Amino acid sequence: MQIITFGNELLRQKAEKIDKIDSEIKALSLEMLQILERDKGIGVAGPQIGFMKRIFVIYVQGDEPRVFINPSILETSLKNVKFEEGCLSVPGIYTNIMRPETIKIQAWNERGRAFTLEASGLLARVILHEYDHLEGVLFIDHLPENKKKKLIEKYEKSINRD
Repeated sequence: MQIITFGNELLRQKAEKIDKIDSEIKALSLEMLQILERDKGIGVAGPQIGFMKRIFVIYVQGDEPRVFINPSILETSLKNVKFEEGCLSVPGIYTNIMRPETIKIQAWNERGRAFTLEASGLLARVILHEYDHLEGVLFIDHLPENKKKKLIEKYEKSINRD
């Protein structure tokens, strides 16, 4: 499985609900976790691998690997914090993004069990970043238009050099 990169229209489409959590979804979640290890990422969502369903996996160092299927954001804090983000689908581009400091999310794991998680700091940020992918939103979309345009130009120059 390869990561789809910026410019591919799949990254701008909203992912669909997973109707059945079965052995195929469980196997896919394991493959997605292997992609994180291979590509040295901390999160990857279905649309980033061309699977247009509502699933993402994360692995933040110091925490356990987690699978989120059909997630719903229940709450976000009013306090926002700025932190540098990057994305496997926009390689080589990093910038500070404002996001809520804490969140509460509900989802199902790869065994079909529902869970609710309250997260803060990096864990909350990674969850929100991956959730955005399910909505067809990229991290650069949180930037003012002029800064977003400059980063896109920088990215396009970098891929045209290769």
